[in-house]
Amino acid sequence: MLTRRLALAGAGAATLTAPLAAAAQTLNDRLTGDLSPVHDPCIIKQGATYHLFCTSQASEKPGLIHWRTSPDLAAWTLVGTVMPKLPDWAQKEVPGTRGAWAPDITLINGRYHLYYALSTFGKNRSVIALQTTATLDRSDPAFGWRDEGVVFASKASDDFNAIDANLVEDGDGRWWMAFGSFWSGLKLIEINPATGKPRPGAPLTALARRPRPDAIEAPYIVRRRGQYYLFASFDFCCRGADSSYYTVVGRSKDLAGPYVDRAGRALLDGGGFIVLHADLDKAKRFKGPGHVAILGDGGRDYIVYHAYDSRRDGLPTLRLQRLAWSDDGWPVAV
Repeated sequence: MLTRRLALAGAGAATLTAPLAAAAQTLNDRLTGDLSPVHDPCIIKQGATYHLFCTSQASEKPGLIHWRTSPDLAAWTLVGTVMPKLPDWAQKEVPGTRGAWAPDITLINGRYHLYYALSTFGKNRSVIALQTTATLDRSDPAFGWRDEGVVFASKASDDFNAIDANLVEDGDGRWWMAFGSFWSGLKLIEINPATGKPRPGAPLTALARRPRPDAIEAPYIVRRRGQYYLFASFDFCCRGADSSYYTVVGRSKDLAGPYVDRAGRALLDGGGFIVLHADLDKAKRFKGPGHVAILGDGGRDYIVYHAYDSRRDGLPTLRLQRLAWSDDGWPVAV
C-alpha cells in the first residue's frame, strides 16, 4: 500500500511543467549556514527577512526556541533565541519538562504570536503556551517577547495531546488552532484573536487520526482556492537516521473537515496523500522528512521541514523546497 501511495505522489510531480521542476530542485542544494540542529521548524517573513524558529532543549545553548534568519531562504544564520530559559511556571504545569517544542509563528492583529509546547516525551500531560512581540526586528524599540502563559492544556486522562499547535485564519476572519500528537489524533479549536487563546467553551473538533499505529502529529493548515489543506506527519521521528517520519496531506472545503486524500480516503480513517518521504529523495541521504510549515511568498509556496542527515549521524537538519501544485490541485514538493 505504501509503495502505491509513493507512486501516486510521484504521479503528482509528473503533471508539473519541466522548467518549474528543474528550477526548483536546486533550493535544498543551495542551503548554507546554520542548518542544524533544526527540529520542528516554523517560518515567517517580516520585511525582507525570513525568520525561522525551531524546537530546542534546555541543554542547548544559547537558550530555548532557536531563532534563525535569512535574506533569501538559502543562507541561514542563528541569531539567538526566544527565551533564555523556561518560564517560572513551566515545572508546575508540566513536571520534568526540559525543552520548548514545536513552535508556530503567526501575525495576528499586528502582533507576532509564537506558540510552543511543553511536554515530556511519550506523555500527554502537556501545555501549549504563547510568547508575543510587536516586531521581529531586534533593533526596533518596540521589540520584546512577552510571556502570555498557558494557552491550552491536556492531562493524562485526556485522549489528546496539547502539542504541535498551528494557527489558521478561515475565510470569515475567524482564527483556529490545530494541534495534536498520537492518542486520538489531530484536533481543532477556535481562538479569540484578542487573547490568542481558546474562546470560552469552544468545542474540540477531530481532524485526523490513524487507527494503528496512532503515529500522527504536527498539523499545518493552509487555505488555497477555496479549499483547506491539512498537512500532517505520520510514523516516528526522533530516531536519527532510523526515523520513519513522512508527510501527508488531505483537503476539505470546510476548515473543520472532513479531509480526504487524492484517492478519496478520509484522514479520520488514516488516509493521506504523500508529499514528503525518504524514498522520494533521489540521493537517499535525508531520512524522516516531516513536521512541516508552509510559506507563501511573492506568489510562490515553500515547504519547510526537518529531516535526519544519514551522512552526519542522523543530525536533524533544515530542509526547504518549492511547493508546486498539480493540475488537480494537490501539493507537490519539487
